[in-house]
Amino acid sequence: MKKFLMTAVLGMFALAGFSQVKWDAKVGMNFSNVTKYDDAKALPGFQLGVGMDYGFSESWSLQSGLLISSKGYKIEDVKVRPIYLDIPILAAYKFNISDNTKFVINAGPYLAFGLGGKAKDDNFDLKLFKSDEGDWKRFDLGIQYGIGLELSDRYLINLTGQNGFISPVDGGDDPKNMTFTIGVGYRF
Repeated sequence: MKKFLMTAVLGMFALAGFSQVKWDAKVGMNFSNVTKYDDAKALPGFQLGVGMDYGFSESWSLQSGLLISSKGYKIEDVKVRPIYLDIPILAAYKFNISDNTKFVINAGPYLAFGLGGKAKDDNFDLKLFKSDEGDWKRFDLGIQYGIGLELSDRYLINLTGQNGFISPVDGGDDPKNMTFTIGVGYRF
């Protein structure tokens, strides 16, 4: 996993040598849940990180980034809050809706690596992604899709969804992560 992360980070910096690359800082609020648990309720969380936009043309670009994302759900009194490092790899299509505003549609896979988090209620406090505590998987993979606005080539507003393909826990009904994020950003 460390080799992959280093390769991804170095790959993003290697692309920085091209003039088509634009960097941005992002922050957002997300609402996450899991599938297949009827009594699970969504929890609010956060997303924070850096992004990259590599323009192939005026309309098409490749978007990626490194984002720390809080996900989770609540069942009765138990709150489960895993923290992930998300790496989206998105194809984006942009078109002008006014002189200084572009509408953006993007989609593609995302990779996520569990960094930590907790599952807790009044009686227990379990650390997630520890080999000796529970059966949480560190790796997640899924599809990400979104829409957004680029204002004056500097300010970003987006609405993003993620649907996981891999269950974060072993056994049971194989629930999958599901997250929706409202975010803003600033492009350098």
